[in-house]
Amino acid sequence: MKIATFNINGIKARLPRLLEWLEETRPSVACLQEIKTQDEGFPAADFEKIGYHAIWHGQKSFNGVAILADGTMPIEVQRGLPGERDDDHARYLEAEVFGTRVACIYLPNGNPQPGPKFDYKLRWMERLRARMKAIAAQEVPAIVLGDFNVIPHDCDVWSPTAMADDALMQPESRDSYARLLGDGWTDALATCNPGGGVWTYWDYQAGAWQRDHGFRIDHGLLSPELADRLEACGVDKEHRGREKASDHAPVWFSFRV
Repeated sequence: MKIATFNINGIKARLPRLLEWLEETRPSVACLQEIKTQDEGFPAADFEKIGYHAIWHGQKSFNGVAILADGTMPIEVQRGLPGERDDDHARYLEAEVFGTRVACIYLPNGNPQPGPKFDYKLRWMERLRARMKAIAAQEVPAIVLGDFNVIPHDCDVWSPTAMADDALMQPESRDSYARLLGDGWTDALATCNPGGGVWTYWDYQAGAWQRDHGFRIDHGLLSPELADRLEACGVDKEHRGREKASDHAPVWFSFRV
């Protein structure tokens, strides 16, 4: 079983690239972020033509998450995180699929910092932690994956100095991420690549892709019940270099059934 995450950066603009990736790599489950479309605009029929069924949580022009499954319909468990009544951002979607709890997230960026956007990011991470604790208490195979907008360590960025003032690398962001791992979740990509140096995002600006100036912000966190079944993981880096690509590359995790 292969579960993947892909910040597609606009599902309508990238649909040909997304369908291409799905057909070439055929993940069992694909979690998407930044679909940037309202619910009624989600192209479910295009995925059904190639055998994928989907659930989604959309929002006009911003955010938005979706879960696709090969040959079966994901069973929705929860959309959105409790704890902040006025938060209407489409950033969280959780489902049961292939006997696994899958939570797809698009964590707030937090820039500029300091400021209200950074404060929102940290509050959102605490709300996520509460939900992950609830999932862990059920002792089910589970994965929380997506764009976390956190660079966990200096080895996860091409230049720590260049990103030092960014919200993605602030001590508070890193501490919040570390607390998730401290609760018993496993950072799968870091486990497979303990030396770091693996990027999942390259900015469109300043020739970042051509110079390989990237960093790792797309993660998959595993419950103990699923971490024991991890076989391999990786980044489909080549897809970042294709025409009209997203600024993220897909990340995948393979498990024993």
